[in-house]
Amino acid sequence: MANQTRQLAELLRGAGVDVRLVQVNAPYRPAWLGRIPLLRAFFRLIPYLVALWRLAGGCNVMHVMANSGWSWHLFAAPAVWIAYLRGVPVVVNYRGGEAEQFLHRSAGLVRLTMARAAILTVPSGFLQDVFARFGIRAEVVPNIVNVDRFRNDERSKGVSGSSGCRLLVARNLEKIYDNETAIRAFALVLARYPEATLTIAGSGPQGEALKKLVDGLGLAAAVVFSGRLEPSAMADLYRHADVAINPSLVDNMPNSVLEALASGVPVVSTHVGGVPYMVRDSHTALLVPARSPESMADAILRVIEDQPLSARLIVNGLNEVRKYTWESVWPLWADIYQRAISRSACRKG
Repeated sequence: MANQTRQLAELLRGAGVDVRLVQVNAPYRPAWLGRIPLLRAFFRLIPYLVALWRLAGGCNVMHVMANSGWSWHLFAAPAVWIAYLRGVPVVVNYRGGEAEQFLHRSAGLVRLTMARAAILTVPSGFLQDVFARFGIRAEVVPNIVNVDRFRNDERSKGVSGSSGCRLLVARNLEKIYDNETAIRAFALVLARYPEATLTIAGSGPQGEALKKLVDGLGLAAAVVFSGRLEPSAMADLYRHADVAINPSLVDNMPNSVLEALASGVPVVSTHVGGVPYMVRDSHTALLVPARSPESMADAILRVIEDQPLSARLIVNGLNEVRKYTWESVWPLWADIYQRAISRSACRKG
């Protein structure tokens, strides 16, 4: 969500829109506050709310990036209410893959807050369907992929029969992204292709546990933990990958999948959440059950060994990703903002 926020702000500015960002995770001042759990939350929340109140007075529209759980209650909902109190139309852009579980607990509070918003947008038909089940209307505005950065440079289509195939996972090292399954699937691939490699690009609380798993499986020489990378370095990593793996247990519209498609890299992903709304099995990606290293390894091997399949996935993926370019998405945002302003004017009238 942070990457999408920064990218959207940059693109909007390029389109002539004056954008002011308010961070929910600004640095602690003084820094020692970050070591005290309850106190640090208070000292981060208060400056955030003050900054929102000040900026709202000079805005035509407030665009609120929202997620589930405490992120909603502490940051998104207060932003909506501040915009409402300041008379500013607000667009809520909800992006959490765990929306259904969250709404089961908090749908009443969410509906109360959303009654003060002009429009709710979500990046996928998956989330639109989830909100509809709770009586909340949402409009789809997809994520954006930078096809100038993440691009296909007409490299070799597919890796048929290659013993040195390069696999890539670009997810944070958290339980919901199930990097463990990707590692275990890679072990099965490595048994057939001893020169294969796996790069895991991301950071998170499971880092040490995953490294221990790699060591325990005897994969240390073939697995690289690159950590979190800047977009340009990430784009270069995609350009040198042969297969991109998305092993997540919960997902909405993973940008890593879009970036892989734009980079001409075949994708093997779990069939979860919003992923099947983005890609079609055997057409733009191969989809497998979650928590199944064997199924994931079989799919990876199909991509490696079936040149026509690999080439088809690449071509179809490049065609599909056009829906997610700025040229396609900017008119949708422009219409959303204009309607939000119009609805606010009608209410005031």
